[in-house]
Amino acid sequence: MEHLISVVKRAMEEGEQLPFSVYSSVKTQKILNVPIIKPLLILVLDGEKRLGDSSEILCNTGSFVFLSNNPNVDMRNIPSEKEYFAVLIEFEHDDFTIFAHSTQFSPKHFLGDISVGLSKVITQFIEWSAFIPKEMQSLRRQEILQYLYYLGYQDVASISHSPSTSHKIHNILSANISEDVGLTFLCEQLAMSESTLRRRLQLEGVNLQGLKDQARLGHGLHLLQTTNDAINVIANVCGYQSQSRFTQRFKQRFGLTPTELRKTKMTD
Repeated sequence: MEHLISVVKRAMEEGEQLPFSVYSSVKTQKILNVPIIKPLLILVLDGEKRLGDSSEILCNTGSFVFLSNNPNVDMRNIPSEKEYFAVLIEFEHDDFTIFAHSTQFSPKHFLGDISVGLSKVITQFIEWSAFIPKEMQSLRRQEILQYLYYLGYQDVASISHSPSTSHKIHNILSANISEDVGLTFLCEQLAMSESTLRRRLQLEGVNLQGLKDQARLGHGLHLLQTTNDAINVIANVCGYQSQSRFTQRFKQRFGLTPTELRKTKMTD
């Protein structure tokens, strides 16, 4: 995994808007209710990842977990002697149209090992990400999906659940993360009446304010993990007028404060 880690770090130094993310820490991170809005491939290159209320899903160094969209996932990121280091690749629902047939059963996740071949495919994806046009990134993601299917992970064909109304709203909110998006704007974007939108959200057991917090805090979590931006700056980017309000909501959702999370990334 050392070669792949070096490839990732080199790409991060050379590129800015990359089609993958890196989460790393030198201390254990326990984060509750992490929103997984789009299918997500997590490749653990150092340390281990535990998922679920009782950490029933274990992903060690040199393995991966592919997660379907799920609004609340508990996570523990546990460093090795050196660090915890994972690459995250988020997929769009349309990426899975390459599979003509999928089973009715939709798994919540599946696990596997990062084989030599898969490591080469991921390496190529990362190296090419520095210079290929954004419009071609979906083709590179589809190559990863096809290769996983070729390796025998047939669950990949049905890991992506059709986006619900709340998922669609989350995507709109994420694209306007610092703005106070209202119901009228959402109805225009989704081409539906307010009564229909309210009814669908009620059927899914969610409300607009909850979705706003989910999108804002999820983005805040991502920025805390992937940037060195000051917490007050991140709070502002996520639409919170004060750092204290952001901190309060962040702890309510994830079980720790932004400062506590940042400390897991720093040595004593």
